[in-house]
Parts: sequence; C-alpha cells; structure tokens
Amino acid sequence: QVQLVESGGGLVQAGDSLRLSCAASGRTFSADAMAWFRQTPGNEREFVASISGWRGAFTSYADSVKGRFTISRDNAKNSVYLQMNSLKPDDTAVYYCAAAHDTIVAGRALGAYRYWGQGTQVTVSS
Repeated sequence: QVQLVESGGGLVQAGDSLRLSCAASGRTFSADAMAWFRQTPGNEREFVASISGWRGAFTSYADSVKGRFTISRDNAKNSVYLQMNSLKPDDTAVYYCAAAHDTIVAGRALGAYRYWGQGTQVTVSS
C-alpha cells in the first residue's frame, strides 16, 4: 500500500521559515515526478511546486511562491521536501504532497498525480 506522509507544518509568524517533508512508502518514487499543492477552506487545491524524477533536474513553481520556496528530493530516503522562506499570511493552507506514477515530468495539474498525502497545516500569523 502506497503512503505519503507529510510533516513539518505548524504555526509561524510572517517572515519565518518552515521545511515540509514528505516520506513515501510502499513504492519507490525515484523515477517519478513529485509535487506540493495547497488548499484553503472553500477553495480548490492549487499547485505550489513540482520536481522531476531521478535527479530532479526540472522544477516548477507557482508565481506566488517563486523565489521564496524551494522543492527538493532525496531518492535514498524516498522523500520530497519544501523549504518555505519569507512566509506570508497568504501562505496559510493545508499542504499536500503528491507523487506521479511512471511519469518523470508531471507538470502542474492535479490529475497528473496519482498518490496523495493527508496534508499538513501551515498557519502564518501577521
């Protein structure tokens, strides 16, 4: 059974940093694209960042986080990370880890990802 488990969320102040982690089990995702999405109540889940499979040569970011967030992966740990700096109240959301299936570059669409974590809450106070 494939599981993605996020961790690292919490309550921080504007300008602070957080590092989210996503540990995968039940399948090796070294060759697969992985991504982070986020969602606020009443809104659709939105793309945050993605990273290509293998060495993660290709990354993509939402305009709202570009220059502040960095996605990375550690294939030896079957994990993906999201370093979030200069956090803003607008970054408050539940953050979800996602993984594609047999896809090296998956893009920004929700439908491109087969596996999802349960989410971790990030709250940024002003």
